[in-house]
Amino acid sequence: MNRQWLVRIAIPLGLAFHVVCVQAQSSPAAGTLHGIIAKDGAPVAEAEVIIHQEEGNTDITVQSGSDGTFSASNLKPGQYSVKAHKGQLESPPATVYVAAQQDLKLKLALSADSDISPAVEKKFEAMMARIDELEAELKAKSAPPAPAASAQPGLPSPARHGDLLATTTNDPSQIPLVPASLTKPDLSKTVASATGPAGQQTQAVPPPAAPPAVDNQTPFAFADFTWLNGTPRNKDVAFDTPFFTPEIRFDTNFINDFNQPIDHTMGGSTEEFRNGEFQVEDIGIGGDFHWQNVRGRVMFMDGLFAVTTPRNDASSATGTYPGETGGVGQWDLQDAYKYVSEAYGGYHFNVQHGLNVDAGIFVSYIGLFSYYNFDNWVYQPSYVSSNTPWFFNGLRIQWFPTNKLKIEPWIINGWQSYAKYNGHPGLGGQLLWMPNESFKFVGNQYGYGEDNLGLPRTQRIHTDDSIEVRYYNKPEKTGLDKMAFSLTGDAGCQYGGGITCHGGPNKSSFLGWMGYQRFWWHKDLFAVTIGGGQMNNAGRYLTLLPPIDGAWAAVGSAYFPELPGSTAKMYDGTLTFQYMPREYITWWAELGYRHANVPYFSGRGGITPPGGDNAYPQYFTCMSGATSGTANLAAAQSACGGANQVWYPDLRESTSSLGFGVMVKF
Repeated sequence: MNRQWLVRIAIPLGLAFHVVCVQAQSSPAAGTLHGIIAKDGAPVAEAEVIIHQEEGNTDITVQSGSDGTFSASNLKPGQYSVKAHKGQLESPPATVYVAAQQDLKLKLALSADSDISPAVEKKFEAMMARIDELEAELKAKSAPPAPAASAQPGLPSPARHGDLLATTTNDPSQIPLVPASLTKPDLSKTVASATGPAGQQTQAVPPPAAPPAVDNQTPFAFADFTWLNGTPRNKDVAFDTPFFTPEIRFDTNFINDFNQPIDHTMGGSTEEFRNGEFQVEDIGIGGDFHWQNVRGRVMFMDGLFAVTTPRNDASSATGTYPGETGGVGQWDLQDAYKYVSEAYGGYHFNVQHGLNVDAGIFVSYIGLFSYYNFDNWVYQPSYVSSNTPWFFNGLRIQWFPTNKLKIEPWIINGWQSYAKYNGHPGLGGQLLWMPNESFKFVGNQYGYGEDNLGLPRTQRIHTDDSIEVRYYNKPEKTGLDKMAFSLTGDAGCQYGGGITCHGGPNKSSFLGWMGYQRFWWHKDLFAVTIGGGQMNNAGRYLTLLPPIDGAWAAVGSAYFPELPGSTAKMYDGTLTFQYMPREYITWWAELGYRHANVPYFSGRGGITPPGGDNAYPQYFTCMSGATSGTANLAAAQSACGGANQVWYPDLRESTSSLGFGVMVKF
């Protein structure tokens, strides 16, 4: 017996078995809901269907089978809201009324420009009719004929169409931080009808009121926000389960620095580290866990990010490095966290539109750009984003009073710090407002933290505020189809312990801005972004330390002191081209220019001493490659045997680069 005959026999037997089971288990007063889910005219398998009962505020979740159909029985008479989703793609919610002993048919389309093709619809109707015939035959043998509207059909195939996955209270906890609901609902393409045996139309109850045009419960689910800078543009996920949603990222680049440093080492950047080489910037593996309101997320990182990100955190200095002073304890936090970009757990409360309480390590939102380059309009962000923190370690509370507003307080160890520098934790928060699909405002505020190693009485305050506006959107065009811009402004300072925000020899402040204009064309297949920014960071407390002789934040460098009163005035610009043949991949090319008022960027001679790093980056180095043992220039000249025996890195006031790369996100 071949496989085709097995299938032909198995399907009717499975249907009959399910009909018998349903008739044996269902309440006489219960109703049944059958349906089909389609996208672009084709059935969608393993889509999750949430059937929400309005009266009891409870959810029943079932899953579609390989042919896109689903079934739910034992439904208490009343009004239900039904929607389907797979990954991040959702159907418009449909409001239906299920009457006692009624068999209701429902058709759902997963995208605004999609409908169920005639072929798929015909197949669905034929399957429904066959189910009704089987029911009628079974009832005729076992009991007197039931009224026309009392049919209780089973599943259209023996697949997992009716598996009950969960029954919980209304729970939007599985949404991302800024969920991208990825379709505009088109109610004209969502059809619900009450049917009797053999698919004949009946008017069992008056038609319900039209369902709402958008999902007004889930925060930010009413529109497509994948155009935003700093937001991943994926409209779907490659794989998902009710418990875990995986996330995988790869980021590889090739950067050509026109200064051509001999040691291939570039400085002053959070994205460009090596010249003239193919390098893996980030290997990200992790994902989101979600079950019964409990949340968890982990993203592991490897590649250059694993060593370049932790070096900007001085809080974990322990005294274990040669010549290092100060520190706040042991346990080597740099190594403990170096392979983790995000790791937190928490709980979702069903309050208003949602309340999340999470604790762990979070990617920072300050600076508008995402830490993950795939999510951004350009590869090398301007200073306002590149020099401000990339992560926070602490407690985060996300409150959604409406579906367009998020209020998020933070209690954290400090500004990009694994440990707490001194006596005070950092306090801050975010206000995110997206009133419509074309506008975003985000404000981040920070204060109270004592974020300086060795300066216990110096506090830091900072404000970071951005808007993004999409002012042209013609998705149907093959030419220019979308235009948008972003604008960000930052201001902050440090004060206390002899350090001031305004004037004086120990001024320590930050003032900066950046702006970007982006163009998409050929239905978002290509994009070009032009922009840049400027910063003035008196005291250099947010200026990235060039890795001269392997210097990192805790030890500093004698060649580039970061002290109150020192200056760092910089500006930059980039022109970026992106090719996006699929939503999971971006090929890019970028031309950039950066300038500083002091020697800062790697020049031809490089920033590595003769013989390589000597493990004492805080001191001057001799031409022999040995450390002078001092950060005093006169003393170093004496220790090295003369003024011309002190080695100097080749630092330039400007740099230009041309980069290429590929980024993947699943």
